Amino acid sequence: MATLILFNKPFQVLSQFSDREPVGARSSVGARSAVGARSAVGARSAGDDPGSPGGPGSYKGPGSPGGPGSYKGPGSPGGPGSHGKRGSSRATLADYLQAPGFRVAGRLDYDSEGLLLLTDDGRLQQQIANPRHKLWKTYWVQVEGVADDAALASLQSGVELKDGRTLPARVRRIPEPEGLWARDPPVRRRLTVADSWLEISIREGRNRQVRRMTAAVNLPTLRLVRCQVGDWTLQDLAPGEHRQLTIHRPARKPAARRGKPAPRARRTE
Repeated sequence: MATLILFNKPFQVLSQFSDREPVGARSSVGARSAVGARSAVGARSAGDDPGSPGGPGSYKGPGSPGGPGSYKGPGSPGGPGSHGKRGSSRATLADYLQAPGFRVAGRLDYDSEGLLLLTDDGRLQQQIANPRHKLWKTYWVQVEGVADDAALASLQSGVELKDGRTLPARVRRIPEPEGLWARDPPVRRRLTVADSWLEISIREGRNRQVRRMTAAVNLPTLRLVRCQVGDWTLQDLAPGEHRQLTIHRPARKPAARRGKPAPRARRTE
């Protein structure tokens, strides 16, 4: 049995618990169980009552009055990314989660948003993060420009990058995703150039792959939100919120014992 945390990573938050540790290192945050744990800045766990104004677990958007339960965006006074004892200006998972013993399963870039998975099970982490398992990851991508049929076909069949050609991808045009939260700070837009949205699913894990793919077809990425990994989705998680699942994994089969070879029958003449 394994535990999986689904976390909606806000913009400009590192996918790790410390800005000094390598990605995927084990959390050393606190001793509380991750079950129903609230974020260090009060972002509520899924299932808390969103309608209790000012109460424990209430969610207040960026810019709302502070206090218990308020959400503070990266860099805001007293919020994640503000200069604290460590003197760091970058927010980490420790600003939102207390999950000792959990590891990130598949990184998400600092300037990307959306679904980040954490687990306390090494085998499950490998199953999710290792590219050889070819788990589909889906992104909502806001790009500068409008993708024509030729650009879509190139992305779908694979584009040539500096580290080689990408595998075929699932790509389609979409309207702006319904219910998508506003980014803080907002995306910079050029008045003379239109922007549009794509849904891109890939099975690889190269560094900044989606951004490089859209750039290869002259569609620079403005905003990148991961909405699904395998069968797990964001659903109704707001930025900074998390949900915890129990995953029942089949037990490992014991290795077959090698018995003594059966004696050979003697030949008789």
